[in-house]
Amino acid sequence: MSSAIANILRIPDLRNRIFFTIFILVVYRIGAHIPIPGINVEALKDYFSEAQSSGILDFFDLFAGGALKRFTIFALGIMPYISASIIIDLMKVVFPYLDELGKEGPEGQKKLSQYTKYGTVLLCTIQGFGLTVWMKSMRTSTGATVVPADGGMSFVIVAVLAIVTGTIVLMWFGEMVTERGIGNGISLIIMAGIVVRMPQAFTETVKKIRDTNEPIVGIILIGIFFLVVASSILLTLGTRRVPVQYGKKTVGTSQTQRTSQFIPIKVNAAGVIPIIFASAIIVFPSQMIRMIGSSSNVLLNKFQYWLSPGQIPYIVVYTALVIFFCFFYTALRFNPNEISDNLKKYGGFIPGIRPGQNTTEYLSGVLNKLTLWGSIFLALISIVPDFIVRIWPEQVPMQMAYLFGGTSLLIIVGVALDTLKQIESQLLMRHYDGFLGTKKKLQSRF
Repeated sequence: MSSAIANILRIPDLRNRIFFTIFILVVYRIGAHIPIPGINVEALKDYFSEAQSSGILDFFDLFAGGALKRFTIFALGIMPYISASIIIDLMKVVFPYLDELGKEGPEGQKKLSQYTKYGTVLLCTIQGFGLTVWMKSMRTSTGATVVPADGGMSFVIVAVLAIVTGTIVLMWFGEMVTERGIGNGISLIIMAGIVVRMPQAFTETVKKIRDTNEPIVGIILIGIFFLVVASSILLTLGTRRVPVQYGKKTVGTSQTQRTSQFIPIKVNAAGVIPIIFASAIIVFPSQMIRMIGSSSNVLLNKFQYWLSPGQIPYIVVYTALVIFFCFFYTALRFNPNEISDNLKKYGGFIPGIRPGQNTTEYLSGVLNKLTLWGSIFLALISIVPDFIVRIWPEQVPMQMAYLFGGTSLLIIVGVALDTLKQIESQLLMRHYDGFLGTKKKLQSRF
């Protein structure tokens, strides 16, 4: 490891890329502490210290790096951009024009990127307006308001502009890191927001365990943490390699056998997108009930209670949604019919399987089996926080519980492995040993 770090410092281009990435992430964290102009920061702190902890709010604050509860210019984080990207992917199924754009090379990708940015601004404006209205309704027990009483439409306009601008700046940061830094910029920004909250969550957990005098809970949590990390790595790297062979190729007067290849099919081809989709859908009813007010309606109160994190109905519905979206998004990302046609066009075939329809059915069967087990595995990892909250509600804060969840750890593990692979390839390309040496490289499992 020490020799690999020394090798990084010897390569000017790689060293500059890493330092540039670190600089952008530091600027991001500074911006995450700049509050929206016009709000009462002290009243905001008092409000959240008095309010009951909300699992939904803590979940989304996890992606914003703590900026949501502080109502900073980066309050929405990069999530509007992620949501817009997912919506564009889904719209490719409905609008063939968008699907054709994706196949037109750099120009088509550039147009899709523009549509994604327009969608980001639209989503951010809507969410920023909703966040501003919520801020105006906040009052502490002493009667202090987060937004001054004279904050009318001018405050709403300024606040929405600040939030939208903050998200656009983060989107620009992500693109700059991808182009001039190391790793995927958007993913690194999300990971940075999660990682910086770990020390505070760990400190609060240690304090609660010490107050309740149950050290065995801490030992169990450490074991769960390592188990979930190992499972996340396995789920991220898990790949089924389907062998592919090609016919002989004529070169001059002789025929040569092409090398055998394989089609990699990931166990979890959808990544963390099913969790994000499932969370957004299951949050919607609770948010609507909170907006219309349910204090006098027993039925709505009970419905909101059962759909809160840690409750059995919530866990069942959430698990079903994660599994459904795993199949749904995998079908968008992996098209067996298209792969079968490409193999047939270039003279390739799967050993023992006839080209054409038989290849399509074989690939569909393999994909469905992998997606089934991968989705169940992903759902089990994603509901870990709910069981932790349900079993140890007094010992483990909500913030710490979500750091054990599939979303946060899958993002951390996936981004860390991807960044490590990029640094490794840069070192090996310049004839240096990587982090794992020349004989040990990151490989897919299965």
